[in-house]
Amino acid sequence: MKIIILIPIYNDWESSIKLLENINSEVANLGYSFSVVIVNDASTENKPEFSNSLENLQFIKILNMKENRGHGRCIATGLKYIFEQEEFDYVMPMDGDGEDKPEEIKQFVDNLNYNSDKPIVGERIKRSEGMFFKFCYSVHKLLTFSFTGKSIKYGNYSCLPKSIVEKMINEKATWNSFSGSLAKVTKNRASVPSIRGKRYFGPTKMNFVNLIKHSFSIMAVFKFNVLIRSILFLIIYMYLILQNISVITIIPFLIVIVMTIFIFLISRRENIEELKNSLTNIADISIFKENKNNLPSI
Repeated sequence: MKIIILIPIYNDWESSIKLLENINSEVANLGYSFSVVIVNDASTENKPEFSNSLENLQFIKILNMKENRGHGRCIATGLKYIFEQEEFDYVMPMDGDGEDKPEEIKQFVDNLNYNSDKPIVGERIKRSEGMFFKFCYSVHKLLTFSFTGKSIKYGNYSCLPKSIVEKMINEKATWNSFSGSLAKVTKNRASVPSIRGKRYFGPTKMNFVNLIKHSFSIMAVFKFNVLIRSILFLIIYMYLILQNISVITIIPFLIVIVMTIFIFLISRRENIEELKNSLTNIADISIFKENKNNLPSI
């Protein structure tokens, strides 16, 4: 069985080197063939030299992007590249900074014995951020479920069989939201408990603003569910406050309207043509460790 770990990177090479070393250690005795594809999102910092001692990884390739496209679109590009250019059975997208813990790879692999044909997601059971962010994340999950009807408790860290990767690269929502797209193309998913780790180096890049974008991007995948539920909420809410309308009571009404508008605007980021043409944004491919049977052909 061949598993390719997909890692998007932007100016975080110090963390990525440590991550590769930890992955190399963790996969040593798992009985699968592991390789790594890194998507370099047009980093402005020079790439470092990678260690030659990563003996448990079959190959390490870096797709160097011409233009910065963002974390999620790098994952989408990586999925398309791997599906079209590599031999594999599963793809494991994960963050390159250590927040997705390589120690949990074994849980995914063990779960393949029972769910070989299902996507396996890392369901967050604990986070490392402060109390305020944890509260905001709980609100995000509640809002997502309330307005879409989907319980999405996972991020990018997952293990995708080849059949699901094919569905993902043919779904326009993948260009906007990985987790939302995965929820859309699959009804049955397995899960493993996942603890959000701390970055190896530097502060976390997930802040309140990015969390809002993340939340709205997921909801945008199910925008018509959001529209219907928003209308129902507004009708019921207006009926309840009809006899007591004031500046204060009208605020939730306005918030839901503004939120729905933003979600529809964000949904315009979904673009199947850009996803299909995403490999044209690859400037070149750096090969740090090579499997002779898996040469790039783009």
